[in-house]
Amino acid sequence: MGEIIKVGMADLKTCVAPDGVITLGLGSCVGIAIRDPISKVGGLAHIMLPDSTAIRNAQQNIAKFADTGIPELVKQMEKRGAKRDRMVAKIAGGATMFKFAGTSDTMQVGERNIQASKQTLVKLNIPLLAEDTGKNYGRTVTFFPETGEFHIKAVGKTILII
Repeated sequence: MGEIIKVGMADLKTCVAPDGVITLGLGSCVGIAIRDPISKVGGLAHIMLPDSTAIRNAQQNIAKFADTGIPELVKQMEKRGAKRDRMVAKIAGGATMFKFAGTSDTMQVGERNIQASKQTLVKLNIPLLAEDTGKNYGRTVTFFPETGEFHIKAVGKTILII
C-alpha cells in the first residue's frame, strides 16, 4: 500500500496507485472520486457548494464548487496521464445534517450538492458507477484508484465499500 493523501474541505488532490486519497467530515459536502482504471490515476474532490456562479470571488477557490471543482480535478488527472474517455466516478456525502420546520430548498445544500455533482459528471461524460448520498449523517471517505474501492465510514455504521 502506498501513501494516503489528505484532501481538505473545498480541496482536491490527485494520485497514482498504489497511493490513495482521503477526506474527512463530509456532511452536506460531497466527495467525488474519479479514476482512470487503465492508468490507475485517480483523484478526490471535497466540494462544499453546488454553483460558483452564485458567489462573488468564486474563482479564488474553484475546488469549493461542483461546477468548477470537478472539471479541475479531471484536468489535473489528465496532466498525470489519465484519459477522460476512460474515467469513472463514485460519490458520497450530501447529507441533510440539520432539519428545520419550513426549511426552504435553498437550505437543502446537501441535496443540491448531490444534484450538481451528478450534472457536472454528465456534462463531462464521466459515468457514475456508485453512490452513498443523502441521509442524515456525516462520512469520511478513502479512495483507492488502483482497485476503484471507495471506503465510506460513518459513526455507528459498518464500513461501506462501493
